[in-house]
Amino acid sequence: MKKHILLSACALGALSLSSPVLAQSWGDDVTGGSDGGSESASRDSRSSGGTSSGERGVTISPYIEVSQVGVMELSPGDDTVTYTQVAAGVDASVQGRNNGGSVSIRYERNFGWGNNASDSDTVSGVARGYASIVPQAVTVEAGAMAARTTVDGTGSTTLSSLRQGDSESNIYSAYVGPNVHTRLGSVETNANYRFGYTRVESPDAIVTAPGGTPVDLFDESTTHNANVHFATRPGEPLPVGLGVGGGYYQEDINNLDQRVRDMYGRADVTVPVSQSLSVVAGVGYEDVEVSNRDAVRDVNGDPVIGTDGRLVTDTTSARQLSYDVSGLIWDVGVVWRPSSRTAFEAHVGKRYDSTTYYGSFAWAPNDRSALNISVYDGVSGFGGQLNNALAGLPTNFTANRNAINGDVTGCVNSLEGGNCLNGVLGSIRSATFRGRGVSATYSRRAGNLALTVGAGYDRRKFIAAAGTVLGAADGAVDETFWGAVNLDGKVGRRGSFSLGTYANYFTNGVTDESALAVGSQAAYSHNIYRGLSARAAVAYDFLDSDVSAEEIAAASALVGIRYDF
Repeated sequence: MKKHILLSACALGALSLSSPVLAQSWGDDVTGGSDGGSESASRDSRSSGGTSSGERGVTISPYIEVSQVGVMELSPGDDTVTYTQVAAGVDASVQGRNNGGSVSIRYERNFGWGNNASDSDTVSGVARGYASIVPQAVTVEAGAMAARTTVDGTGSTTLSSLRQGDSESNIYSAYVGPNVHTRLGSVETNANYRFGYTRVESPDAIVTAPGGTPVDLFDESTTHNANVHFATRPGEPLPVGLGVGGGYYQEDINNLDQRVRDMYGRADVTVPVSQSLSVVAGVGYEDVEVSNRDAVRDVNGDPVIGTDGRLVTDTTSARQLSYDVSGLIWDVGVVWRPSSRTAFEAHVGKRYDSTTYYGSFAWAPNDRSALNISVYDGVSGFGGQLNNALAGLPTNFTANRNAINGDVTGCVNSLEGGNCLNGVLGSIRSATFRGRGVSATYSRRAGNLALTVGAGYDRRKFIAAAGTVLGAADGAVDETFWGAVNLDGKVGRRGSFSLGTYANYFTNGVTDESALAVGSQAAYSHNIYRGLSARAAVAYDFLDSDVSAEEIAAASALVGIRYDF
């Protein structure tokens, strides 16, 4: 039932989603989120929800596909499996003056041939958008995604063509909430609330070695995020801009009843240096608490693993604080906005009882290319960070999908904002963490070609109460380095192609194990008659993990037909 609710939210995303709001961030704009204001740099060119080139209209493109797929194991064995793939989906976009959004959703059923190929069905998709309730004042935004991944014994995940039976995992995430923007005289008011839900249907907890400690994989969480900010602009009426605001964030994680609670209040000032450059500073008070319960223990004192493969929470045990930081917070920074096509901001300060850095850079030199870089810092769980990343997606995009299995690849093709989720999806460990990192994306459209390049680094320092089963992870650091390239284009009047490649490198801070995943794919489609087209695709995927004695490599091929209504 929860999965169907999320998929409904994914369909809603094309028609009722809003401008980016990032949870737990604090700066001169009210934004919520651990991304530390990464969206504000490109907000000017997207405030209306449309594209920078002024594209408007409604596009709805349903389709059906029938394909035959073969997968050949190259290492460590040489098995070959084949299956018939039947799929139906829709890609839609709504771009208007008071609403905008995009959605790509697909249902796929696989019928295996032979004893080694099993039947399966999958729903995958991504959506993001907004709808105005009161134009220029009140909007409702939402976003959602459904993705299928492969889980490695280190706790890392990979969006690839590799399918390893029990190691498959389905990830569902959605959020929805209102935004309010109004002016009371010279005071500009911004407020927002966002509710989010994330679920991971993962395999049983993975034991990294015989007799070793299992990796507790994320189950589900809910998030509540609310922010309000009142501010004046420089010159209205004072020479400097003044602001005051506050926010509340809470994430409840099902695994061992973990909870993240963050409340803050702050005042800030904007001092103009020139027409395009300002110095900003703020000071306030914040209280952050992270807590969890212990697992049920057997007669030997060992944690009990449930039938779902996860640790069983001892609901009778007392909640134990693993992180309790309160006190002064501050930051200083610069904001440079020389035009509607260029925006830069950088901040440094104190938060979480240590130094914090965050900022962003957005550059769109023309209507055909865009560069976005984001540096983020925040405390959350996997669900909260994924909700934040969804909120940072553009509202006008084309989803990139795996050429073989049709799954979303983590990146979307767009000239608006950041457009990759790969860093967030690098690991699904259940423990809460302080997440820091950088994400960069470049998009380019030239004639019939569309290019998307993404790269980034994600660092998670885990937080858990000593004396509980999660205590071993406290202070451990997981790191993910990722990169992805996608190129789509036309060949003559009837043909089209797509090329994609990815690389992910993950290190487990608890066991010092690592995993490297790389792969490439190519596809060609040729229109036969009106909406009917023939398709062919090939792919190669490789996984080298410390938890496996041998490398895993596979080659895949597909031939099929597709009908676009």
